[in-house]
Amino acid sequence: MKNDLLTIGPVTIHGYGLMIGIGVIAAYLTAEYRAKKLKLDPDQVFSLVIWCLIFGGLGSKLLFCLTTLDQILADPSFLLHSLANGWVVYGGLIGGVLGGFLFCRHKKINFLSYFDLALPSVALAQGFGRIGCFLAGCCYGLPTDSPIGITFTDSAYAPNGVSLIPTQLISSGLDFLHFFVLLFIAKRKKAEGQVGGFYLIFYSVGRFILEYFRGDMARGSVGELSTSQFIAVFTLLAGIVIVLGSRYMASRGVNAFLTGPDGTAFWPNAADDTGEESVPDGNAPDAREGAPDADVPEGVGYGDSAEKEEEK
Repeated sequence: MKNDLLTIGPVTIHGYGLMIGIGVIAAYLTAEYRAKKLKLDPDQVFSLVIWCLIFGGLGSKLLFCLTTLDQILADPSFLLHSLANGWVVYGGLIGGVLGGFLFCRHKKINFLSYFDLALPSVALAQGFGRIGCFLAGCCYGLPTDSPIGITFTDSAYAPNGVSLIPTQLISSGLDFLHFFVLLFIAKRKKAEGQVGGFYLIFYSVGRFILEYFRGDMARGSVGELSTSQFIAVFTLLAGIVIVLGSRYMASRGVNAFLTGPDGTAFWPNAADDTGEESVPDGNAPDAREGAPDADVPEGVGYGDSAEKEEEK
């Protein structure tokens, strides 16, 4: 509940920015560690994070501008004043996914594999980010007389001196729970893309419900729904389509949707002595060496880039 944590000369460390930074670092380290476990290329993770952050930031700011378009048109200087604090999570999520897709296309690696790799880390970063929201006082809840209420005394965003539902901490707890649930699903998924699909389903449902307890309704609305609830309907549908569609495509033998044991990336044409498809360990030579000729799409498998294939 205190955003200015430490001031050293002209530099002030803000709780919101600090928690965002911790979230990004935790997300990156987790994704890099899991990439090795899942037989993906960990060297791609840092660049993937940068692309997602850039496009996520642009998407978040763009959606904020759309939800406050009337204020911007009435007073264009409002846009300049909100450069540092005008962000919408759904815009960041959509922009980040787009950035990840473009990165994977650029590197010629399987987008679905890295989509599933990244989304648990996104949930982890959101958990820390919502703690930052709590420290700053933004994204606050409705007034309440319940014992769980939180009263802000020096917030630039939340109404001070009023007991409010701590929606930021509730969101944070759900995000951390979301992270562990997605890790559980990742080891048992039946097709590439399902982890990302379940992320969209769980986040959309949770966000839709939690919006009824939010008190900062100046963020805009579409009819009876808040902007976030309106978007949640479509992201929920998208998640369902991805989960079911990816399972169907995997059952049809489409390589980009196939997955190996324990959620590892599928490697076409890799076979053990029994003739069954298998996934070699991370230090094994290229499984395609000596394998029968086959039409293998670029970017399918462990996520090795086209450049690495040429080097081999």
